[in-house]
Amino acid sequence: MYVYWLMFLLPAFAFLFRAPTSRELMWLGWGTTWLTLTLLIGYRYEVGGDWENYVDHLNAAYSMGFWEAVKRFDPAHGAMNWLTSYMGWGVYGINLAYGAVFSLGLVAFCRQQPRPMLALAVAVPYLVVVGAMGYSRQGIAIGLEFFALLALAERNTIKFVVFIAIAALFHKTAVVLIPIAALASTERKVWTAVWVGATAILMYYLYLADAANTLIEVYVEAQYASQGGAIRVAMNAVPALLFLANRTRFHLDRVELALWTWMSLIALAFVPIMVLSPSSTAVDRVALYFIPIQIYVFSRLSDVPLRGNHKRVASTLVVLYYGVVLFVWLNYATHAPYWLPYRFYPLI
Repeated sequence: MYVYWLMFLLPAFAFLFRAPTSRELMWLGWGTTWLTLTLLIGYRYEVGGDWENYVDHLNAAYSMGFWEAVKRFDPAHGAMNWLTSYMGWGVYGINLAYGAVFSLGLVAFCRQQPRPMLALAVAVPYLVVVGAMGYSRQGIAIGLEFFALLALAERNTIKFVVFIAIAALFHKTAVVLIPIAALASTERKVWTAVWVGATAILMYYLYLADAANTLIEVYVEAQYASQGGAIRVAMNAVPALLFLANRTRFHLDRVELALWTWMSLIALAFVPIMVLSPSSTAVDRVALYFIPIQIYVFSRLSDVPLRGNHKRVASTLVVLYYGVVLFVWLNYATHAPYWLPYRFYPLI
């Protein structure tokens, strides 16, 4: 448990008690942050609710040929399982690779926010601890999503689609993010909608069509319930509401304003979907892709015109809020025992 608290408190304190640093020291600090996150995610031992599933994937790939593994699992995940089993790297090879990409995407995204350390502190309690350490495939998909969002903010729609396409090779549900490229477009909207729509249809047939029946059977017909799913959807809805209520006060350009307006609207749409859906697990897993809105909005909350010490108070309240989130999850979440205690493979 102490490792999780250190992961949260270090960036939180770095933000609250920040001191001026040189550019070189900042680069060293972010490099250390990336390496630390990669090692903690990659070398965790029997940590996470899906740990046994990933061990089973690796064992299954051991007796398969390369193309058989690619067809059996999501393509990139199958290839990684085959390579890892062939090279004898064990589950740690996959976890290190996935953790490295996730952490790189997270660091890149946080560094683009006005308060990078606050952004990182917001990400730790759920996205890093639960998401990246529990759902490895979605972890790497979300890491690639961070790069896609940064590309879209820079008006590079093609790069966005490419990153999401790669993410879908690890977890096919990432396909649901493709339409955002068309929705957030502010230039040549019709043309963008046409080619993005065509790409979305193509990716559906390439990635999801064969697995659609299985996904429906697993998540919908089985009516799987995700403990705390409604709470996590609500956690996305809060910053979405804050953004929509103050969106003109964040002083964003047209592209970012359109992007995060649509991200907010979709995040809010998950509230009634969660209520009506027969499977909260399906909704919860897709809603993971919208957690970046928490990082984006809460790291910028002080940009909404406030006076005097109110800016500092607002940011401090964000830190306290996520401290409570981590405390409640570690102590009261149904599946928290799968994460406790944290064990580091080289030290067991």
